[in-house]
Amino acid sequence: MTTHSAPTPTALYDIPGPRTRKRHRLYGIVSTLLILALIGWVVYLLFDTDQFTAAKWTPFEYKGIQELLLRGLGNTLKAFAYAAVLSLVLGAVLAVGRLSDHRPVRWVSTVLVEFFRAMPVLVMIFFIFVALKVQPLPALVAGLTLYNGSVLAEVFRTGINSVERGQREAAYALGMRKTQVTTFVLAPQAVRAMLPTIISQLVVALKDTSLGYLITYEEFLHAGKLIASNLDYDLPFIPVVMVISPIYIGMCMLLSWFATWVAKRQRRNPKTEAVGVGPAQPSTLMPGER
Repeated sequence: MTTHSAPTPTALYDIPGPRTRKRHRLYGIVSTLLILALIGWVVYLLFDTDQFTAAKWTPFEYKGIQELLLRGLGNTLKAFAYAAVLSLVLGAVLAVGRLSDHRPVRWVSTVLVEFFRAMPVLVMIFFIFVALKVQPLPALVAGLTLYNGSVLAEVFRTGINSVERGQREAAYALGMRKTQVTTFVLAPQAVRAMLPTIISQLVVALKDTSLGYLITYEEFLHAGKLIASNLDYDLPFIPVVMVISPIYIGMCMLLSWFATWVAKRQRRNPKTEAVGVGPAQPSTLMPGER
């Protein structure tokens, strides 16, 4: 006869009993059925409005439309690459400024971070594009960089401050300067904790590249809008969205998978693993000792 030990309660919540577990199971079943019903209703509407007819999908076989989509996808990835790199650099600079011992530098960095975090991305992009008369690609990249860089600055600062205080004190005891302590001691340990949040913010930057179509930047969404506006059947945007959306979702999932892979690789890296300590051995006696 197999006996099951009772769940151990925790300080955060009480372990649910049998009746509560049955109720939660019922909630899960009902929620699943509702989601399936919603998906079924959407699929029914798509068939009912003839969204899967050959006439609405044949245009995607044309070489010109395929090249337009590929060119838009390439422009999206280019804007994302620029924005991602510059956001990481700006975030690191602002984080260092906020951690500075010099009060003016710390105040200026704090004002910049709080200002650009509070400013809507679209407003910054429009201001740079219209008021400063910057070309679409630099305007889009600049807006994304200012916003995501300020958010990443807080991520970096919080991650570095989260490292155990003894690590910092031990490094200072060895005679290291603050720059060396941050670069060689704190930052490498903080990266593993910060990585999921960094990747999540980069996913936000990738999705926000779609704002480029509002300033006539020929990115992926702009290409889809251009295609839909030239199709001569009812509801032309639905097939276009059904083509574009999975690609956006796939890129975001690929980025998340890359973050998971990097995290696992860091955990397997011998440089980050604990070093085994061998058993104590008889030491060589100093002169005059017995």
